[in-house]
Amino acid sequence: MRIDTTYNFYTDAKGGDPDCASPTLRRYHRILWSKPLPNGKSFSLLRKRGRVYLYHHSELGEFFLGSDAITHSYKNHIRKLWLTRHIPDEVNELFNIGSTIGSYIIFPNNKIDGKITLNGARGCNSMIDDRFDLTLECIRRFYLEQTSPLYDTLLRYKNFFNLFGNFGGYINFFLLGDLVDEHEQVKFYLPFDNFRHPPTFSGIDDYLLYKKRVIDFIRRRNERINKIFNEGKTHHI
Repeated sequence: MRIDTTYNFYTDAKGGDPDCASPTLRRYHRILWSKPLPNGKSFSLLRKRGRVYLYHHSELGEFFLGSDAITHSYKNHIRKLWLTRHIPDEVNELFNIGSTIGSYIIFPNNKIDGKITLNGARGCNSMIDDRFDLTLECIRRFYLEQTSPLYDTLLRYKNFFNLFGNFGGYINFFLLGDLVDEHEQVKFYLPFDNFRHPPTFSGIDDYLLYKKRVIDFIRRRNERINKIFNEGKTHHI
């Protein structure tokens, strides 16, 4: 099956959130991430009825996984209307490109001890503000056993992140290489202050720089997906 990297998942979400409501997005996730792990063991994902999005159970462990959009236009973010209402065309362009497969990933979505999931923590933590470059920096530090605003949340899902061995394994598995440099340092969308202050946009120029870098990442990741899954070996699930 080919993966259409131009497909907008709102097309079949029937007015809902594609992370939950788009059957095409779930199918693409299953195709993309059902593959050997860095240690060579198979990581096959199953669709299950009910509220389970994707599922894996083997000697590696049991994992309940959900979809998460890893780029954000802030189109519907009330606290950023002071900015986004002035540049609706720019915001809509990012929103639309961010509705393609290059802008999505899977995370564990089962609550542990009743605490918030990683998806939820990314959106609720003011030091992250749903930005994936900052999330990825937290993941990088987690593999190095360094603290970050998401450390406690990541620790609850340690078994999942252990599947990939190290940060490089995680990056390669999820085709995130365009968001890190040759030294596996995160390429931040905007200047990074080491989590000293919540990320903000100082004005329109900040947003436009953010938008340019986010779109560049999405397009490059879509190119990676095209090269591997459409131009290379055919994958069957």
